[in-house]
Amino acid sequence: MHYDVVKGQVRPPRRIINNAADIEGVRRAALVNDGVLDLMERLIEPGVDTETLDHAAYEYVTEHGGIPACLGFEGFPKSICTSINDVVCHGIPSKKDVLKEGDIVNVDMTTIVGGYYADASRMYMVGKVPLAAERLVRVTKEIMERGIAAARPWHFLGDVNAACGDWAHANGYSVVTALGGHGVGKEFHMDPFVSHVGEPGTGMLMVPGMIFTIEPMINAGGYDVTVDADDGWTVRTKDHSLSAQWENTILITETGAEVLSS
Repeated sequence: MHYDVVKGQVRPPRRIINNAADIEGVRRAALVNDGVLDLMERLIEPGVDTETLDHAAYEYVTEHGGIPACLGFEGFPKSICTSINDVVCHGIPSKKDVLKEGDIVNVDMTTIVGGYYADASRMYMVGKVPLAAERLVRVTKEIMERGIAAARPWHFLGDVNAACGDWAHANGYSVVTALGGHGVGKEFHMDPFVSHVGEPGTGMLMVPGMIFTIEPMINAGGYDVTVDADDGWTVRTKDHSLSAQWENTILITETGAEVLSS
């Protein structure tokens, strides 16, 4: 992977700078994508299985002119990812996974409309959850929001990384480092890779027109993860502690960051 490095600055390649038409394309995809996550808010409750959520997401996206990006991507079998409790990400919906009171679940959705992608995920609390779980969900959202606030033109991606990691560690949580955010737009996964730990003033320069996700994966215990051998997708905390994730797709503007999909 080649980057233009000048006087210590990592400059973004031109291909990841979006023009006005590209940005509008992502906006259209984001409208459908956010509609799915709004629908999940109404459907998630004790006794619902995640296969039912997946079917509802597929129906919503296709009825609104979109394509679920996850479905068939590198063999992934479903339209959404449903990650419950100690699952960090990439949980596969199943009739066997029935939500129960006290669970926390992340639903991750990526939608293609007219060749453009929008990507976001939200946490949902199933009924009344333990205080420790509620705090993890709440603080993880704060971590993402601090990352977004640090995303400013002519500053560095390390500012975003540090804003996320510093708030996670200040609250006693660990940050998954094996996975992170990514550029998105004309493709599902593009440059840059967005870590959620780092040093301010380092990494790629953020410039207007860049679109990428900020999606901290925060664990109540250690940051180490494992991947289920039986499906090759489901990522869990190694110590089986709870994990939470929020994800927004953002655009770097002339003055700051605009959330496109949430």
